[in-house]
Amino acid sequence: MPEALPVATIRTQVTVPLAFPDGYATTVRVFSFKGLVDGREHLALGLGDWAGALDRLAAGGEPPLVRPHSECLTGDVFGSQRCDCGPQLREAVQRITDTGGFLLYLRQEGRGIGLYAKLDAYALQDAGLDTYQANVALGRGEDERDYSAAAQMLATLGVPRIRLLSNNPDKAEQLTRLGVAVTERVPTGIFLSPANADYLAAKAAKAAETEAAEARAGRSPDRSVSR
Repeated sequence: MPEALPVATIRTQVTVPLAFPDGYATTVRVFSFKGLVDGREHLALGLGDWAGALDRLAAGGEPPLVRPHSECLTGDVFGSQRCDCGPQLREAVQRITDTGGFLLYLRQEGRGIGLYAKLDAYALQDAGLDTYQANVALGRGEDERDYSAAAQMLATLGVPRIRLLSNNPDKAEQLTRLGVAVTERVPTGIFLSPANADYLAAKAAKAAETEAAEARAGRSPDRSVSR
């Protein structure tokens, strides 16, 4: 049985022009919410023909493309190459705009441990730990991100089924458990640089570990990421 969540409501919505340093620009419909379980100021960005995507879904058509994207000030805003968050955000906005759908911008910096703790984790990574080991060394979980608010936002927007734009099987597992039907996991690009090679290797190893754990638990691992 899916986990029951409180009903959230739309607080406000406004149209905002969006532009990236490489010149790509679009217009988004930004939704804020009341009643999210963690009390944080998460946002949903309606991209492209998002309204048409909702109409097609309601008529039994293909679910919209959706990316839950966790906030990364260093990567999204400052262009840090220690991670691939900025390029993933840029890619997701264009791909979702092309098809119509939503990007959920989730305020859970540093895999949910916060900005200052993430910077502390950077220092430990400089000493040789990977991104998950550094979080644990700080007394935190390997990955504390929770997608309950994302599931609430999708329910409020009228999106019970999605095509999930992500390489992370944990997102699919959590959203499914929270009542969102993930019909497909669509892989993102791989944005490799000398500065983030170890980071990406750690993420790939963790994704493989998660899929192996799901297989041992009797769930079929999602192989669509390899397409």
